[in-house]
Amino acid sequence: MNTRTPPELLQAMTTHHRPDHLSNAHLDALEEETIFVLREVAAAFERPTLLFSGGKDSLVMLKCAEKAFGTPATGGKIPYPLLMIDTGHNFHEVTDFRDFRAKELGADLIVRSVEDSMARGTVRLAHPGESRNVHQSVTLLEAIEEFRFDALIGGARRDEEKARAKERIFSHRDSFGQWQPKDQRPELWTLFNTKLQPGEHFRVFPISNWTELDVWQYIEREQIALPSLYYTHKREVVERKGLLVPVTELTPLKPGEVAELRDVRFRTVGDITCTCPVESLAATPEQIVHETLAADVSERGATRMDDKTSEASMEKRKKDGYF
Repeated sequence: MNTRTPPELLQAMTTHHRPDHLSNAHLDALEEETIFVLREVAAAFERPTLLFSGGKDSLVMLKCAEKAFGTPATGGKIPYPLLMIDTGHNFHEVTDFRDFRAKELGADLIVRSVEDSMARGTVRLAHPGESRNVHQSVTLLEAIEEFRFDALIGGARRDEEKARAKERIFSHRDSFGQWQPKDQRPELWTLFNTKLQPGEHFRVFPISNWTELDVWQYIEREQIALPSLYYTHKREVVERKGLLVPVTELTPLKPGEVAELRDVRFRTVGDITCTCPVESLAATPEQIVHETLAADVSERGATRMDDKTSEASMEKRKKDGYF
């Protein structure tokens, strides 16, 4: 959102009953579809994996996976490993939480690093300060080849960005890991075409039909724990091109800029060099649900510097192998 929700409204959110238009009955249908897709992947593919960053969307998928397959405590286990492509520039609150949840679930966690790709020479930065975010595609494709994954489950949603809105739930990738928007397979009702040729794979998006609001309503309903960055906290930021850029060692002040201490939270978490917080006093999922209802800028539009480089930047990255 562009403006902070007034404190008096946040107070009212916590002291009044939820209005009728915030009914979350539809979440049962979304959850059922997600569980169906997660089980379909387990049944149809030999070497699937679930992309797990420790962010809210992957934590929602993990919750649905727990319901689909159970946990060690209930006698079950998620039947595929978790995979994260780490740029080395992620917020430690998120990576710490990623490790904690994987250990708590007894899940196999695979981490592959962009820094390792840099050491191999497959990733070369134009300059030391260049964001590594876009280079995740190289490391991801290397991990796919290393483990011969044939299906990678991701938490992308259609409401995030117009290139993601074009994706099918089962998105076919050719032997080069590339996405061809014009060659997508039809998905009528729940009929998914999961046939692959050698070397090809699928990217699978079980929460494609969820919105940011659905995700937060589900987090509230299921009481899903999240990294602290998602809730209000004080942080030094500087305004650039309409975004609040966090002041860090990786994103220092430029000459003439002055840092401000503001109350902020992150709507999405990713590489520090391209992820921005929004001004907010929301401290609970319920308060964030109300903030999201009032938001007039998309999640990525309000928080991601890398999506602003061009109108087609996400589509180009997806064609190159990015999620």
